Amino acid sequence: MTENKKIKKLVLIDANALIHRAFHALPPLTTQKGEIVNAVYGFILILLKMVRELKPDYMACAFDVAGPTFRDIEYKEYKAKRVKAPDALYKQIDKIKEVVKAFGIPIYEKQGFEADDIIGTIASQARQNSKVVIVTGDLDTLQLINKKVNVYTLRKGVKDTVIYDEKAVFERYGLKSSQMIDFKGLRGDPSDNIPGVPGVGEITAIKLLKEFGSIEKLYDRLEKQEDKIPNSRFQILDSLKAKLLEFKEQAFFSKKLVTIKRDVPIGFKLEDCRWGNYNQSRVIKLLKELGFYSLIKRIEADRSASDGDTRGKTQKIIRVNLRLFASTTHEQIARAYQEKVFSKKIYQLEKALVPVVERMEQVGVKVDIKKLKSLSPQLGLKIKNLKLKIYKLAGVEFNVDSPNQLSKILFEKLKIPTDGLKKTPGGVISTAAPELSKLIEKHPIIKLISEHRKLAKLKSTYIDALPKMIDPKDSRIHTTFHQLGTATGRFSSSKPNLQNIPIRGEMGKRIRECFVARKGFKLISADYSQIELRIVATLADDKEMIKAFRQGKDIHNITAAFVFGVGEEKITSSMRRIAKSLNFGIIYGMGPRAVAERAGISRNEAKLFIKNYLEEFKGVARFIKDIKERVKSQGYVETLFGRKRILEEINSKDPRLRSAAERMAVNMPVQGTAADIVKLAMLETSKLQSVACFMLLQVHDELVFEVKFDIIEETALKIKELMEGVVKLEVPLVVNVKVGQNWGEI
Repeated sequence: MTENKKIKKLVLIDANALIHRAFHALPPLTTQKGEIVNAVYGFILILLKMVRELKPDYMACAFDVAGPTFRDIEYKEYKAKRVKAPDALYKQIDKIKEVVKAFGIPIYEKQGFEADDIIGTIASQARQNSKVVIVTGDLDTLQLINKKVNVYTLRKGVKDTVIYDEKAVFERYGLKSSQMIDFKGLRGDPSDNIPGVPGVGEITAIKLLKEFGSIEKLYDRLEKQEDKIPNSRFQILDSLKAKLLEFKEQAFFSKKLVTIKRDVPIGFKLEDCRWGNYNQSRVIKLLKELGFYSLIKRIEADRSASDGDTRGKTQKIIRVNLRLFASTTHEQIARAYQEKVFSKKIYQLEKALVPVVERMEQVGVKVDIKKLKSLSPQLGLKIKNLKLKIYKLAGVEFNVDSPNQLSKILFEKLKIPTDGLKKTPGGVISTAAPELSKLIEKHPIIKLISEHRKLAKLKSTYIDALPKMIDPKDSRIHTTFHQLGTATGRFSSSKPNLQNIPIRGEMGKRIRECFVARKGFKLISADYSQIELRIVATLADDKEMIKAFRQGKDIHNITAAFVFGVGEEKITSSMRRIAKSLNFGIIYGMGPRAVAERAGISRNEAKLFIKNYLEEFKGVARFIKDIKERVKSQGYVETLFGRKRILEEINSKDPRLRSAAERMAVNMPVQGTAADIVKLAMLETSKLQSVACFMLLQVHDELVFEVKFDIIEETALKIKELMEGVVKLEVPLVVNVKVGQNWGEI
């Protein structure tokens, strides 16, 4: 086939969908002028990734237009329940349009229509002469897929993408792409407030369409009372038939609403969309204004590599590292320092830590995939048995995962009291975890439901998901660490989130046991002991706390003795548990209600314990009072090392916002200082790294290393020494070091 006969490729960008995904995936990056530009940055990352992977010949971009569409006019409740996005998102749309124009990509939009309708129209016209790929952040355009139209969409964040063709749609739904409008007509679409047929969920809708093909054919047979396909075992139950007939008009109307228009008058010309001949200097100038310096060299390099290749065959631009922060970390650090959010010490620390974090990601952690996969059927059986127990107590089978069904079972059938429980926006009594925790003593079914949720989450989030994330080349998981992932300075991680694997519980331990050392190595865990309480003692200059830590006493026992007014020798495990909840609850800024729920005591008891606590630990009481007053005047709090957090809501007229800001003001200097100390420890211990010693993980106050057998003891001692000596507080830092063949052992 000659070059001229090759099928050209048109990429259609669903701009608004990508903007929303980028905005929520990235932290609130700002320019030196204080403008939030995280959605702009995320949009460019997606654009560059898409160009590298799809190699388009033509590109066009569709935007929504402010104001009602024909759907809003026909159905007043269209998208009525959708929460309005923050103004910070909408303010970035004009800047994104400027970026799109700088890259030479034509913009299409039309009053009264959505971007999907523009895309449907262009795809319908362009597929005659080219292959079409729709780039979007949702699945609304799956209905447009055919032999010449595919959909490239985001699963998570801004880098996890998937391409849907006819085969992929069928594999996911068991339906043809042309049936997706019938599917939504029956099931509805909660995100757009499309009603569908009440009681018809995804599974039922798919079964009906597999049997009957379309809504029209389904209702044709129903009205002829031919609700069974010849030679088919499928039979519509009378209750379902009644619902389908009752809501016939609603089903057809829902199908009409979700159907994407393909005839919007927009004056599309394929040749106007040729990709590649953009003004490089204009793009670079714009990126400089936005502070996206890390992208400039890549674009310059690509341009020199691909000059003269307008089809994009050699588009090597775009070797963009799509870690959530990797390509922006240096920029964020510099910007935070310029804006005086970081002190010089924090600036130097974060800057020096970047290569350490990158190396951790590259090394990854080895996983015993066989052992991990063996946990799935075991846990599946536990979940099944739990469901049977729940059904027995409920007296009926129901969908335990459905909040609405669960609410009806608990509060209508079992008549569990609802005093003090919150309701959902739809007016249903909430069955969220915080609400169920209030009912733990009211009925035995509550404990079973909580356990079921915990195990189901472990199975879906870790046991079933982790095997898919293992790199087959080295049998290791390479998580993404977010060095600046939280406002306190703490790390976060994703794909997978290793920060949240439970420490307690049999199954959490068994998951951790699947993270193993390579042959000839062992794992070392080095964990700071009660670091946040040691920081509180220092920041508050609390004499009683300092004395207890210097004497090496158990701070929770000391607290229990003060609060309950008994000798240390008389402290029970229950008293110590309550004291522990108080110690951490106070520094997290919790009030009586939260402490009561955490400790499993009444609110009046919590009030009394907090009062006794603050009378005994006067330094802590003074610290809390002073910091709340100080933040009101200066508008921010900071860590011991100068990492600031701005708290504009501290002077809000809304008491809820003000109260939340006060809790953050108390917590941030403590948790933030702990994060700073852990990062200092990472920097110090990174000096030990070699072919025989690797830093693998940072999880809260713990560092995990993989070290060769023959140097394990001396390395463990050195790690402990470095971590305990990284900073001098009023009380000694203590690091607990454990060695094992897997993470569960340590």
